[in-house]
Amino acid sequence: MDDELVRRFLTDGFVKLDGAVPAAVAEDCARLLWREAGYDPDDRGTWKDPVVRLGDMAQEPFDTAVNSPALHEAFDLLVGEGRWAPRHSLGGFPLRFPHPEEPDDSGWHIEGSYLPQGATWYHANLHSRDRALLMLFLFSEVTESDAPTRIRVGSHLDVPPLLEQYGEAGASILEIAPKLVEATDHRPLAYATGRPGDVYLCHPFLVHAAQPHHGTRPRFMAQPPLYPAVPYELERADGAYSPVERAIRRGLGL
Repeated sequence: MDDELVRRFLTDGFVKLDGAVPAAVAEDCARLLWREAGYDPDDRGTWKDPVVRLGDMAQEPFDTAVNSPALHEAFDLLVGEGRWAPRHSLGGFPLRFPHPEEPDDSGWHIEGSYLPQGATWYHANLHSRDRALLMLFLFSEVTESDAPTRIRVGSHLDVPPLLEQYGEAGASILEIAPKLVEATDHRPLAYATGRPGDVYLCHPFLVHAAQPHHGTRPRFMAQPPLYPAVPYELERADGAYSPVERAIRRGLGL
């Protein structure tokens, strides 16, 4: 199973872990998200905005969610034992609600992970500075009608050559976005659908996008980073590359 998970991660740029978070824990997380959003799950009249964004939350259910044994095993497998930093919170919650107004946040992109001094937009570089993985935690039922995140399958292999030219300084996600769109246009689409408690572990260079919500049920999700404990390396004397590093090297033709 470990070999198959790594194979899919290297090929597709992501893996889905069904039920990585216990259903009861996911339910508790959703309850807290409703409270923080200030919306009533039983009164659609309170759903005023198409997207509500919430920041870091460290209540016990979120700590439990990110520290499930299944996730820790997967972190070790994909990032490497001792190479990722433990989390005790989840952050970055784009809560999407059915709404006639379309939010202006549906462009294809990768996530930036650090903000250089004086910069306005977050940056990314070839070594994925300050980001070990992108994670998508589902806290509601998500079908293709519920505005799931769109994924360009295998796009993580197209990004390293684009970032290589920017060196250690990297590029802002705004600057590189048009190049990402063009370079990954040939990739097939997948959708981050599933049940509460399912988790997608994504390569930090996976190209993805939101979409407007024209369904009937709100979509609750977290998209936090897994932080690295040590920087990724693309030239290891012992050849002990993690799958994330192997994918970057594969994208560079190494």
